[in-house]
Amino acid sequence: MDFRSYIRVIPDFPQPGIRFKDITTLLKDGAAYKAAIDELAQFARELQADVIAGPEARGFVVGAPLAYTLGLGFVPIRKSGKLPYKSIKADYSLEYGKDALAVHVDAIQPGQRVLIADDLLATGGTITTTINLVEQLGGKVVGAAFFIELTYLDGRQKLGDIPVKSLVQY
Repeated sequence: MDFRSYIRVIPDFPQPGIRFKDITTLLKDGAAYKAAIDELAQFARELQADVIAGPEARGFVVGAPLAYTLGLGFVPIRKSGKLPYKSIKADYSLEYGKDALAVHVDAIQPGQRVLIADDLLATGGTITTTINLVEQLGGKVVGAAFFIELTYLDGRQKLGDIPVKSLVQY
């Protein structure tokens, strides 16, 4: 399927010069959304993932249906201060500033094979922070899956030898 045709590009959002890749147009089309999740699910099966993790917020709309499709658990990686139980936290830089992510201390068991899912791989800051959190809990990141990859920002290089699947590349 040509997933690119389901992604709207919005110029000058959230600031001049940025060409925002809007996945809401893909999400609202049931057949396209299902096809995207199914393609990422095949990647996760090949990697024999035990659990799917996704960073807030758009990682939830990729990771949760992916986990459901595979019959696996989903681990939400939340913005700092949003989790009710004991958690660990890591700071990171965004394309437009700084933030922090957190995960419950019991969300991932040592040795679990974790696939990280998100909507977009850009500079790699969010994903490397997510990898850091998973590894602090003893999980093994076996792959990362995205709807979109902005190849000109070189985020994939920050992930080292972790297998990456992106449905659309810009």
